[in-house]
Amino acid sequence: MLRGLDIRDMLIIDRLDLVFQPGLNVLTGETGAGKSILLDSLGFVLGWRGRAELVRAGADQGEVVATFDIAPDHPARGVLREAGLPEEDELILRRVNAADGRKTAWVNDRRCSGEVLRRLSETLVELHGQHDDRGLLNPKGHRDLLDTYGDLGGLRDAVRAAWRDVAARRKSLAAAEEALQKVRAEEDFLRHAVAELDRLDPQPGEEAELDTRRRLMQSGERIREDISRAAEALGVEGAEGSAANALRWLEGVAEKAEGRLDEPITAIVRALVELDEAASGVSRCLEALSFNPLDLEEAEERLFAIRALARKHDVLPDDLGAFAEGVRRQIAALEQGDADLKALGAAVIDAEATYATAAEALSAARQTAAGALDRAVTAELAPLKMERAVFETRLTAADAGPSGQDEVTFSVATNPGAPAGPLAKIASGGELSRFLLALKVCLTGTESGLTLIFDEIDRGVGGATADAVGRRLAQLATGGQVLVVTHSPQVAAKAAHHWRVEKRVENEQTLSTVRPMQGDDRVDEIARMLSGEHITPEARAAAEALMGG
Repeated sequence: MLRGLDIRDMLIIDRLDLVFQPGLNVLTGETGAGKSILLDSLGFVLGWRGRAELVRAGADQGEVVATFDIAPDHPARGVLREAGLPEEDELILRRVNAADGRKTAWVNDRRCSGEVLRRLSETLVELHGQHDDRGLLNPKGHRDLLDTYGDLGGLRDAVRAAWRDVAARRKSLAAAEEALQKVRAEEDFLRHAVAELDRLDPQPGEEAELDTRRRLMQSGERIREDISRAAEALGVEGAEGSAANALRWLEGVAEKAEGRLDEPITAIVRALVELDEAASGVSRCLEALSFNPLDLEEAEERLFAIRALARKHDVLPDDLGAFAEGVRRQIAALEQGDADLKALGAAVIDAEATYATAAEALSAARQTAAGALDRAVTAELAPLKMERAVFETRLTAADAGPSGQDEVTFSVATNPGAPAGPLAKIASGGELSRFLLALKVCLTGTESGLTLIFDEIDRGVGGATADAVGRRLAQLATGGQVLVVTHSPQVAAKAAHHWRVEKRVENEQTLSTVRPMQGDDRVDEIARMLSGEHITPEARAAAEALMGG
C-alpha cells in the first residue's frame, strides 16, 4: 500500500506531503490544476519513463519520496533480495532529478538503478487509464492475466518444465549430429591413420631405444679396431699370457725363496682374475659392435617412420599408442553413431509428446478460464450500462514455447452484431474506461499488494453510469487501495478519502497544492463538480445526496 508521497520542486509543485489511506482515494480539481503532475511525480520515483524536464523552474533539483507498507509475503521483497537491498516492512523509494537532467535513486537509503525501481514498481503500483499501454490494453500481458485469473500456475509450470526438457533433448541431439558429422567428414583420414599406426605398432620407449642402437652402430666401426687391439693386449698373447708365464715361473722357485714370493704370487693370481673379467667385457663389447649393415638401415627406417608419424599427428613418439587408441574410439563412435542418433531422436519425440500433452491440458484449462472470465466481465458490464456489449477472451494457436501454444487476446464488440476487435481499438473513450474497470474488478481478486491507480478512467461517462463506475471503484478498493484522478462528482462521492488539487500564484509563480477534503469542504467540492464555479444550495443538496447514496 502507498502510504505517503513527498514532492519537492517538481514542475509547479514546490513542497507537497500527501498521506494516503487504504480504500478508495480520490483526487479532484480543475483541469490544469496539477493532478497529472502528481502521477508524473509518482511515476518518476517508480522509475517510469515520462517527461524529460521535471525540475521546477529556478530550483537546483527536484525530489520525490514514496513510502510503501509491504506485507511479509509481498512480491517486492523478492526484488529487494535479488538486488541485494535492505528488506524491511517499510519500503522507502527516493529519487532526485538534478537541473542538468541527472537522476539518482535510493531504496531504503541504498543507491540503486532506475531498472530496479521499475521492477519494484511492477509489484507495487498498477496504472489504468486512457493510455493504459502498460496494463490491460497490452495484448502481450493478456495470456498471463488469464492464467492468473484461472489459477493455472501449476499447469503452466508443467508446460515450462516440459519445454525445458524438449529444448535440452533437442540440444543433445543437435550436438550428437554435429559431432557425428564432423567425424564422418574425417572418416577416411581416421581409418587411414589407424591402419598406418597399426602397421607400425610403435611401443612406448621404442624411439629412444632405436636412437641409442642407431648411434651405437654408427660409432661401432670407428672404435672396433682399438677395442680389438685392447682385446689382443689383454689376451693370452698379451697381458694375460705374460702374467700366466710370470706366475708359472715364480711358483716353480717359490719353495726356495723362503716365502718371500707368496705375496707377489697372490697378487698375480688376483691380477689374472681381473684381466679375465676385463677381457670378457671387451669381448662382449666386440660382439655388440658386430652387426649386419642391414640392421642399421632397418633401425634408421623404423626410427624415422616413428618420428614422422609423431610429427604428422602432433604428438610425442611415446604417445602414438594412446593416440591410436583415441582414433579407434572415434571410429567406434562413428560406427555406433547412427544407433545413438536414433535413441536421441526417440528421446526428443518422447519429450515433445510430453510437452504436447501438457500444453493441450493448459490450452483446455485456458478455454475454461476464458469462458469464466467472459461471463464475469459480462456480469460487470451490465451495472456499467453496457449490457449490450460483448467481451470475449480469444485463444488462437501460436508457436509452441515455454508458455504453451496459445495466444490470448481480450476483444470487445460494443453492440451485438458489431465487429469485435482488440480492446484498445474498438472501444471509445467512455466505453474503454468501463471495459477496463469491469475487467479489473474481475481480475483483482487474484492479486495482492498492488496499489491500483485510475487516471480519469471515468472520462466520457456521467449520470447513472458514472455512479455505477464509482460503486465499482469502491468495491475494487475493498481490502486494498485504489487511487482515482477524476472529474466525476458521482465517483468522488464514493471515496473514503478525498483530496482537491489547486493552483495558486505566489510572487508571479504558479504553484500547485493539494488539500484534504472533509466535512463541508468536501460537500462544496462535489457541489462545484456538479454545478461549476458558482455553488448553489441545490448543488450542495445533490452533493449530499450523492455522498449519502
